[in-house]
Amino acid sequence: MELGAVLEAVEGRGSAEAVERVLARYNEENRTIFRFDPADEDKRKKLCEGILNILEKDTKTSCQVACLEALRILSRDKKVLVPVTTKGNMQILMRLAKLDAVEDPLERVSEFPVIVEALKCLCNIIFNSAVAQKLSLELNLAAMLCNLLEKCKDQQFVDDIKCFDLRLLFLLSLLHTDIRSQLRQELQGVQVLTQALESSLSVRWTEEYKAAEDRDRLPLSLQETDCAIEALKALFNVTLDSWNVHSENESHQFRYMAAILRHCLLTMGPTEDKTEELHSNAINLLSNVPVSCLDVLIKPSSQEETDIKYNGMNMAAIQILLDFMEKRIDKGSSYREGLTPVLSLLTECCRTHRNIRKFIKAQVLPPLRDVSNRPEVGTTVRNKLVRLMTHVDLGVKQIAAEFLFVLCKERVDSLLKYTGYGNAAGLLAARGLLAGGRGDHWYSDDEDTDTEEYKSAKPNINLITGHLEEPMPNPMDEMTEEQKEYEAMKLVNMFDKLSRDELIKPMGVRPDGTMAPLEEAVSQYHTNKQDSSDSD
Repeated sequence: MELGAVLEAVEGRGSAEAVERVLARYNEENRTIFRFDPADEDKRKKLCEGILNILEKDTKTSCQVACLEALRILSRDKKVLVPVTTKGNMQILMRLAKLDAVEDPLERVSEFPVIVEALKCLCNIIFNSAVAQKLSLELNLAAMLCNLLEKCKDQQFVDDIKCFDLRLLFLLSLLHTDIRSQLRQELQGVQVLTQALESSLSVRWTEEYKAAEDRDRLPLSLQETDCAIEALKALFNVTLDSWNVHSENESHQFRYMAAILRHCLLTMGPTEDKTEELHSNAINLLSNVPVSCLDVLIKPSSQEETDIKYNGMNMAAIQILLDFMEKRIDKGSSYREGLTPVLSLLTECCRTHRNIRKFIKAQVLPPLRDVSNRPEVGTTVRNKLVRLMTHVDLGVKQIAAEFLFVLCKERVDSLLKYTGYGNAAGLLAARGLLAGGRGDHWYSDDEDTDTEEYKSAKPNINLITGHLEEPMPNPMDEMTEEQKEYEAMKLVNMFDKLSRDELIKPMGVRPDGTMAPLEEAVSQYHTNKQDSSDSD
């Protein structure tokens, strides 16, 4: 449909019914359009102004919906938002979305489509306009959205309203740090959003921090899943930098949140993709929860709850995290965004909670029996994680190595047993542990026990590759002393040439286990040896 004809109808040259009819046709034709013709930019700006003039007046609901749908489509184009992003026009949309100071309960179901479309328009406008983001702070939009969430409590047919309310809170908290602070400190945003998440998941409590588990529970509907995902994303923004819990009330709030997130991990969405998206956002949020509050993930287990237990603790949520991690590894792409959050979460859980570490180690690093293959070769979780230790992405390989190191209680000898020195060298160099030893954190003194198969194979294991190798003939056995000296000098000269041409830089290990240029490392050893002799 010609844009000129739509503009003519909207600017007052047609009846309200004609306007509605023209806009409905325009919406149908442009529903999937996201790129617009630059030549029509001025016409689209005038169309936005005309639509807002209609919305300012009292018109029937069906006409309001058609106007808002058209405005939502037009607001996908950042260039036409200048006439839309005024204080007056933002207030028009806020009034239609029930985001005003009037304590008007959500009773008239006929108005719900208008509220939803107005919220969708605000989402587009705020996402695409820095001016609208500033205006949202001036108009106290975040407080109005929290108030609308309260109105949605115990109401039927409001899932769409709640979903787009939460999406708008997510966008505001993402794009404006002042609004994020306002939500956290003034508006009790953590509590409000946590309650919205709890409502979307229909959590039933059996005791403090423990939700009822129903194995026959039906999957969430698509609307419930979308609401939960939007609440998780908004909570993630609001709880950034929340590692330091300063009060008992904050600790309670985060434990309560962690218990809901545990329930979320055990909940299925309507499809496999939606379930993965739900769990991914739950894991992101769990990364913001202070690690001291994550013990609620493994509350004591009763007989009928689950088959996944360890030391009397219910490990169902931890198993979900492990399965999620392996699934993301198997995807083979987007490791930084998709894999590092769950690996980081599991690492911190293992570092702080002994039962979680021992449960995960039993699955990821079981006692070694067959050492005939290299640690990175195979299909086990251990093999997959060891492969990541040499990944091209520095962040990915660091967190994979750190996870395995923590499972080994930060003991170098234990890590090398499972990974080989070659795979672990990057981590050990970064931590100053090339000479051996252990990390900074304290762990329980329970010892690892080697299998008989490993003990018998240990003398023939190549420490660099980490696997069993048949003894190789020594090529120097057949050489005379003169030949050995000749080959040694030849090797020295090759290294010397590479070094002088600055193709390589010979390195050594300092006494503290860190790397340094060879001359510096040797000098420090001589100095330490001299100091030791002087003291004697």
